[in-house]
Amino acid sequence: MSNLISIATPLRQFKGHEASVAALAVFPDKRRIVTCSWDRTLRLWDLKTGVVLKKMEHCTMVRRLAVSRDGQLIASSDHNGEVIIWHGETLESLTEFEAHSYLISSLDLSPDGTMLATGSYDEGMTKLWNTKTWQVQGDPIECGDSLNCVRYSPSGELLAITTDNDIQIYNSGTRKRVASFKGHTEYNSSLAWTPDGTRILTGGSAGDPTIREWDTTNWKQNVHLWQLSDRQTIAIFKHPSVSTCVTFSVDGNHILSGDADNMISEWAVPQGIHPKILAITTARDACIDGDLSAAAELLAQNINTDPNNHTSYAHRSFVMARKHDWDHALHDAIKSISIQPSLTGYISKGIALCGKGRVQDARAAFDVASMYTDQDSQILHFLLLIKVIALFNANQHDEANLLLRELTSGCPNADTRACHTVEAYLRVQLGLKALDGACHDEAADHFTAALDTSNLSSKSDIHEIYEDLVVLFGWDLKLLWLTAHQKRCQAFLSSGKVDEALESHKSMVNNIDETTKARCLDWSTGNALFLVNGDTVLAAGDYDRAIDLYSVVIDLNSASDVVFVKRSKARLGKMLWMEALLDAQKVTELNSSSYLGYSLKHAALHGAQRYDEAIQAFRIMLSKLDNAHDTETRKLRQQYLGPFEVDRDIRKAINAQLDNTPLRVLDTTTGLLCDREAQIRIFKMSKEYKELVSSTITHSDFRMKRIKEVVMTYFQYAMLSHRWEGKEPLLQDIQGKVVYELGPVGGITKLQSFCKTTRDLGYRWAWSDTCCIDKSNSVELQESVNSMFIWYHHSALTVVYLSDVPPSSKSGALAKSAWNTRGWTVQEFLAPNVILFYQKDWTPYLSDRTPNHKDSVAIMRELEYATGIDRRAVVAFRPGMRGAREKLQWASTRITTMQEDIAYSLFGIFGITLPVIYGEKKQSALGRFLQEIIAQSGDITALDWSLVSSLRGGMALETASILYQTVDYMSAPRFAYRRLHLPCIVFPVTDAMRGQSRDQDTYTYDLKSNGLHDLQIATADKLIPFSRARPPPAWQTILLVRPWSRDLLELYDSADDAHSVVLETMPKSPSHDSLPAQTEPIYSESHSRALRLIVRLGQPFSALLLARQRNGEFKRIASDHDIIAQVEDMASIRYLMDIRTLEIV
Repeated sequence: MSNLISIATPLRQFKGHEASVAALAVFPDKRRIVTCSWDRTLRLWDLKTGVVLKKMEHCTMVRRLAVSRDGQLIASSDHNGEVIIWHGETLESLTEFEAHSYLISSLDLSPDGTMLATGSYDEGMTKLWNTKTWQVQGDPIECGDSLNCVRYSPSGELLAITTDNDIQIYNSGTRKRVASFKGHTEYNSSLAWTPDGTRILTGGSAGDPTIREWDTTNWKQNVHLWQLSDRQTIAIFKHPSVSTCVTFSVDGNHILSGDADNMISEWAVPQGIHPKILAITTARDACIDGDLSAAAELLAQNINTDPNNHTSYAHRSFVMARKHDWDHALHDAIKSISIQPSLTGYISKGIALCGKGRVQDARAAFDVASMYTDQDSQILHFLLLIKVIALFNANQHDEANLLLRELTSGCPNADTRACHTVEAYLRVQLGLKALDGACHDEAADHFTAALDTSNLSSKSDIHEIYEDLVVLFGWDLKLLWLTAHQKRCQAFLSSGKVDEALESHKSMVNNIDETTKARCLDWSTGNALFLVNGDTVLAAGDYDRAIDLYSVVIDLNSASDVVFVKRSKARLGKMLWMEALLDAQKVTELNSSSYLGYSLKHAALHGAQRYDEAIQAFRIMLSKLDNAHDTETRKLRQQYLGPFEVDRDIRKAINAQLDNTPLRVLDTTTGLLCDREAQIRIFKMSKEYKELVSSTITHSDFRMKRIKEVVMTYFQYAMLSHRWEGKEPLLQDIQGKVVYELGPVGGITKLQSFCKTTRDLGYRWAWSDTCCIDKSNSVELQESVNSMFIWYHHSALTVVYLSDVPPSSKSGALAKSAWNTRGWTVQEFLAPNVILFYQKDWTPYLSDRTPNHKDSVAIMRELEYATGIDRRAVVAFRPGMRGAREKLQWASTRITTMQEDIAYSLFGIFGITLPVIYGEKKQSALGRFLQEIIAQSGDITALDWSLVSSLRGGMALETASILYQTVDYMSAPRFAYRRLHLPCIVFPVTDAMRGQSRDQDTYTYDLKSNGLHDLQIATADKLIPFSRARPPPAWQTILLVRPWSRDLLELYDSADDAHSVVLETMPKSPSHDSLPAQTEPIYSESHSRALRLIVRLGQPFSALLLARQRNGEFKRIASDHDIIAQVEDMASIRYLMDIRTLEIV
């Protein structure tokens, strides 16, 4: 070992600072250093030229700085506790903040760059800052004493802090103290971790000028330390003034230090620390670079210059051995020894003999070589390692391994790191040989053993420390760690052990640096194996493993858009939307013309519910397909619909859905009244609509089914069934207002509670008859009345509000509710499929929280008792004419506020549509209604007295009886004197206006007559037009007549009489005991027959058109077709009283 070296002259000095240099750091790129000074500046220097590249300024003295491991961040602190963060490339200030109230004594960035640790001397605390937000992460670490230095461990898991009194170790994640110990006799000034994290080195003070080493497994001191290998001082570098800071260059070949003379000095690390083969020569560099021809040529030149230079012959022997030219290698080795026996000569001879297979002779050569080590244990140890490798290369594996084990365990001062490095390399060679022989499990075991060997790392320091092994054997120690990992992954994959391969790869990546990672990109074998296995597990739906495998491939070859496509699909399968989106974006970056990237982007954005962006990505995908160069890709466009086409289909579905929904509804979310167009606008702004457009993109039946499902769900609504009480809010009261913000008085409270209940049940739209119909608009009112049953039937829910049923009522309260007496409520509980009854306080009736009270046997039984309607009919009611008599009986005891509503409220039950004419009175409305029932059904039982109470008024009954008696006395038609004597009901024509004829031989006339609907005739006879304003001469009367038949007097056969006698009213339901009794008179069968005659006369009939002649006789006017006439309504009964017998020629 060489003696202590004293160096007083640096290689060069960097000048520029105007005050003491406080701290410095070397960038990972090896090209730059950054320094800070009490002159308030930071300076960035070019290491090669010594030129200042950039100067950054603080407001006061800069005391500390730190550079992130990737060189992207610089942190600096000043005397006032301010921290400034700089971008490592642009040197621009990213942020600044007050970290402490006074000077910061130490800074350090975590290995992964995510945290910044700041320590304050005066505060005695350490704060950890998140480098994304630059906010304090968690509580500060209170050290309890003046803090001098804080440093992250290489893994980032631990944080070491030196204070004046002790050394403290913390878990950086939990902030919990792991250990603390006294340290130096005076204060502890600084600290550093060894690269493997197994030891901490601390520096003392003037009173204890030592460096101490601490074992991180037990936090006990090992030994005072200067050089790690032999604990000896190697060299002293003498500064002209006080040295303030010092650091190694990245490659370890230089030392950089700052001093109080405002300068930075660069020093060369002295050679001779380790034995060097070929020393520092050009030939050595060529051997390291693998240029063996150049090395041989250079050494040949040396030999030609000095033929007696035994070293050059030995060195050329090494080169020949590297080239496997064993004869020339042995020749040069022997020549070297013949000139002068030496260590290198016998080493070269031993290597050459092993190469030729002469192992016994090689052992002797190595034994003789040991005589030239000068008993230097370090050199002797290195010689034995060379022997191990040479024997191994000669296939003497057992002997080589035995010697290596003995060397590792039997030599107390052995360089165990070198032994482990050699062991790892030999294991890798065995693994490679097994892999070539398809012995995959054996290969995996060898590579695992190599990786388990201690001190094996991904850093290049092994290569530099044991460079002689590279020179002698051509080993690539820089990639030893990487090769072991990659080949182990390959071995696992080849043997089908995918999980083990993934774990191996994760272990590699977690400890890899950027430089080593870049070398992974050419690993094509592993790339292909991971890719194939990824495709297999993806097809099987194992998304987690697929993601892991594709991630490995991406780590190996980040430029492959195909792999990003595959991983994006796997992440989509796992519903990792944002991760899948990142992969999709990477695809579009790597292959801008590919539609796949945008297809995946659409899927990821859709999954993340970012529908607007998803639709935009889909549009871009369509454009990529439209503009594709190849025909096959363009054909793919046919699989998809554009957003416009989808919107068109959605609008069709909306229109179909809204055909059976109310014209206006309340939005329970906003409390606003909306018409259908407003509903559609709200839908098109909703998440549901955007999701639908984004998801419905293919031509398929599923698409339309999906559209209908979403539209139906979104537009489903709830209806209110209730009893009007007091002042109810009308449309004009709430239009343009928020229902929830109106004063809670009267019917507003009920409306608000209805909307809230509906909203809480999950329905957005609600309808109430009080405010959702514009009753001032006759067209809308008529449509609403005729559509009411359909609206209730298509509702998702009908809420029945029983305002007179108190909370917690018992069974029977529903039957007694006034709601059961109202006319409109019949269809409101028959039409819906789902119904819920609520009490006065808006809690479910009988506390029954089943989703549909039509499924509740108890409630339906009570409703049957109250209404007389079989509960099976309530549950499965269908509108129509069947059972007209029974349906009319259901409503016979009901009452309505508007008298016409007693008829209008039944339109939907019978499935009929009639004009709504408020003001026509009950008799007219019921007459038209009953007339329509008989016209469509032919069921005359609808005329039962108890069901036509509106015609039983005194005037109607009297008129009907008179008419019946009059026609009852009329004789039958007869002929006499060539005249037809025809008994008939006469309707004088009041208007006869000429119409547009279809041909020249006929005339068309529009006729009007009191009590009849207007009609049109076509005849060959020419009439003189007339009207009420311009009546014809008295003798020129024109009549429409209905010939009389006695069959009209009897509406039933005798067989029907048994069930047609309905003279008495329906018995009252017991549920109405509390209501005023509603009684009606008892009528005779003759009265009933008279009323039925009125209704029968209201049916369409074949009429004759007669014209009076001057002699008073009538002549029939022939028409091209039968003249079908019909009484306008039951209110026209008075026009039926003109009964005569006419003479017709």
